[in-house]
Amino acid sequence: MTVRLDATDRKILAELQRDAGQSLDEIAKKVGSSKTPVWNRIRKMRDAGIAGPQTVVLDAEKLGFEACFFVLIRTSEHEAEWQVRFLEALRSRPEVQEAHRLAGEIDYILKVRVKNARAYDAFYQALISEVKVHNVTALLSMEEIKSTTALPL
Repeated sequence: MTVRLDATDRKILAELQRDAGQSLDEIAKKVGSSKTPVWNRIRKMRDAGIAGPQTVVLDAEKLGFEACFFVLIRTSEHEAEWQVRFLEALRSRPEVQEAHRLAGEIDYILKVRVKNARAYDAFYQALISEVKVHNVTALLSMEEIKSTTALPL
């Protein structure tokens, strides 16, 4: 289902990205509309898969997850069976916040959030016990400068 977005739809999406907990009345006021049309537009965009489920952004450091590693993985395995096992291993690990398959010398990059270096090592040991990888490089983020899920609408 293709949905055409107009300027009001984009304003609504920008407001939802900023704070999805706002009331419909607040969003309608900010985008210059009324509650019912805003609700209908949101429903249309959810039905089309443009807007997904509402979530809450948690502060990882305040919850004790002080270490963020970017894990670069190279593999010599490219068979479908290996890839299925690898993807299952990643999806079963809550430490993996993001995983991307890349073009170039590195096959995958993971964003892994853990409490400390020992917790990362436990993650690493578990991962390599489940799937064979050629090379793993872990980069510790020293400082998070910018983090957002907002798209530039």
